[in-house]
Amino acid sequence: MTFDGRLLAGVDVLAAVVETGNFVRAAEAIGLTPSGVSRAISRLESRVGVRLLDRTPRAVSLTDDGRRFHAQVAPLLAGLEDAVSEAAGAARGVRGRLRVNVDPWIARLVLAPRLAEFMDAHPELSLELLIRDTLGDMISDGIDVAVRFGEPEPSSLIARRLIETRILACAAPAYLARHGTPRHPRDLTRHQCLLYRDPATGRPFPWEFHRRGKVVKVPVGGRLTFSELATKLMACANGLGIAQTIEFGIEPLLARGELVQVLSDWAEERFPLYAYYPSRHLPPAKVRAFIDFLLTCFPQPRQHAARSARQRK
Repeated sequence: MTFDGRLLAGVDVLAAVVETGNFVRAAEAIGLTPSGVSRAISRLESRVGVRLLDRTPRAVSLTDDGRRFHAQVAPLLAGLEDAVSEAAGAARGVRGRLRVNVDPWIARLVLAPRLAEFMDAHPELSLELLIRDTLGDMISDGIDVAVRFGEPEPSSLIARRLIETRILACAAPAYLARHGTPRHPRDLTRHQCLLYRDPATGRPFPWEFHRRGKVVKVPVGGRLTFSELATKLMACANGLGIAQTIEFGIEPLLARGELVQVLSDWAEERFPLYAYYPSRHLPPAKVRAFIDFLLTCFPQPRQHAARSARQRK
């Protein structure tokens, strides 16, 4: 197919519609009329030969063909914008708007205390933090970077591991004084366990314990289920039960004795934290800057840091 320069303009309009959610806001963002946006999308659909958007009176959404098309062209469009900036002499410039989907625990403990440092370093950048407990569809939601716990699902996204943290069980001293300390994971069936809802399934996370390659799954029960980690840990510190949680972020509670680790010899399971971004070949400068910032927020094991350095070369 011979390249048509109008195709690039249509892709730019499509990106604006996806990011804003409808033709009116897209028109305001790129300086066209809503009818002009509609015509540009129709020309683009005619050019590529598929329907890209489902239109309703209130909003528009990508079709399956549109989602695949947008997933392929969005990184190219971002790379083109970055290349233009570099050609204009702004190779080290980080500017524009950065949308980040971030886990609530990381937003509270890691990003909030250090955001001033990042924003001061990049005065031409605006940052929108979307505090969510699921990854969602980064392309359709117009997300530049996501920060999530757990192993990556198969996808076209680039996943960069930031840390691995242990999974451990803990309780308040007052709870243990009243109910006793479990000596084996199966003892937990006689305890009140504080459950944490998996946002992907809507059901509580199953509990399992790892030691020297052995895994014990425990059918725990409890009267309290939470969808937010900080509230669950506050309930745990107030003696309402035993919690299984990630170690990252609760070190101060353990150091002050507000929480006590139990079953410490069954705490070999690791849980990773990843940063995701959609651009494979040339991530925009703002994305590279944010990933580099994240890496400074977490202690880097020597072998992982060396691998990260090789990846950046």
